[in-house]
Amino acid sequence: MTELDFGPLMLGGNVFGWTADRDASFRVLDAFLEAGGRSIDTADVYSAWVDGNSGGESETILGEWFASRGVRDRVIVATKVSSLEGRRGLSAATIAAAADDSLRRLGTDHIDLYFAHRDDDTVDQEETMAAFDALVAAGKVREVGASNFPPARLRSAARIASASGLAPFTVSQDRWSLVEREAEIDLVPTVGELGMVELPYSALGAGFLTGKYRPGVDVASQRAHRAAAYLDDPRNLDLLDALDDVAAEHGVSVTAVSLAWLAEQPHVAAPIASARTPEQVADLMQSAALSLTRQELELLSAATEPVSA
Repeated sequence: MTELDFGPLMLGGNVFGWTADRDASFRVLDAFLEAGGRSIDTADVYSAWVDGNSGGESETILGEWFASRGVRDRVIVATKVSSLEGRRGLSAATIAAAADDSLRRLGTDHIDLYFAHRDDDTVDQEETMAAFDALVAAGKVREVGASNFPPARLRSAARIASASGLAPFTVSQDRWSLVEREAEIDLVPTVGELGMVELPYSALGAGFLTGKYRPGVDVASQRAHRAAAYLDDPRNLDLLDALDDVAAEHGVSVTAVSLAWLAEQPHVAAPIASARTPEQVADLMQSAALSLTRQELELLSAATEPVSA
């Protein structure tokens, strides 16, 4: 259903204004565009969790980069509403005000893909879908998507949009990687059933799937605690071995293999991954040229196969 071309990889903007300041963010964005990247994901709440920040920092940096480089027309931009303090939830008033805030920070007249960042069951879904449709009708948004929605709510949103002639959700964005596979049980089949596509976030498992987290190795990172926790599951140690073998066979990074596996999964339009340096961008984009064999895909999948309840 989507008409947007995300390219082989979507760059995550959660680090802009957090672990990457303005200048570092510009270097990452320049490297991404130069390497052939063409889609970027952000949110109004990025990065409100940092001391001294209030949200909107990532969008602001992106807007300044667009203005500095003159490249807005070369990039698909996705942002989100519902998680930022003062703009929480999915009421019509919140959606309209948050969209205008994001447009101002991004320095653009339209958002290519506007996500509901979290579901809001305190608001009638008819109101929410009508509010998103109004943005599309006004030309402020090209398409709308849902992030972190349960399958039943994706289905009800689709029914409402179809019955009322409203803009439907075309994209779902959810946590999914080789170490987080729950989405494959019910969510991803629902995405396919509804004719949507998936943009998986946390595609590298907080950095674990870069291969730098190993037993007995200390890593200096803001996400080290979460990433290292994956080492507690013996299946993930088997996965690291499989990733090492496949990466060695192709002469590429473990990062590239992890992303290439995800890109080959059903209904995935592009994985989302972030970078703090141009060197990390190179590792991410290496996945675009990597073609895994069926045997390699099966080897990787087998290590962490999800179990239905």
